[in-house]
Amino acid sequence: MAETGNNRGITEADRIKLLNGEPLVAVSYRDNDIIDASGAIFIAAGIRTIWDMLVDYNHLSEKIPKIVESRLIEDRGDEKVIDQIGKSGILFIEKSVRILLNVREDYPRHLFFDLIEGDFKIYRGQWTFEPSKSPDGTYISWQALLKPDFFAPPFLVSFVQHQDLPTILRAIKKLAETVDNSTGS
Repeated sequence: MAETGNNRGITEADRIKLLNGEPLVAVSYRDNDIIDASGAIFIAAGIRTIWDMLVDYNHLSEKIPKIVESRLIEDRGDEKVIDQIGKSGILFIEKSVRILLNVREDYPRHLFFDLIEGDFKIYRGQWTFEPSKSPDGTYISWQALLKPDFFAPPFLVSFVQHQDLPTILRAIKKLAETVDNSTGS
């Protein structure tokens, strides 16, 4: 889904969904209970607006649902160490998870993240930013390989991704578009 703006790898129907503000989410299973999850959305805002929002690590919990706490631990220029606590679940059953991530910033195209330690055996992936053909929009996508370090059947992890990822993408879209419109970017 990373190449949505150029219309490669997606159907015309999916492109229309994206342009209408609907997120696309895909989850597949790999060997050893590893989940490959991805999501994409079109945002009527510039890359800089979206980027600045996602790299404001100390305030992500105020902007993105499911992130309870986020803080910058170490800043090495384009590489950062971020400590996050997230909460997710199904119905009334919620689980908090902690992850310590190494984030590599490659402006304006990617934010790469990789688990240092936490409640996952595997948690690595990237955010991808792609300008649309018009200057006032950006396709963003998120892709990650996940494997919890606690008991969670793959179908349950998949269900949670299908539930949470659209919520997160819509929240980013709404906030970025509001910020972009208020600043006239």
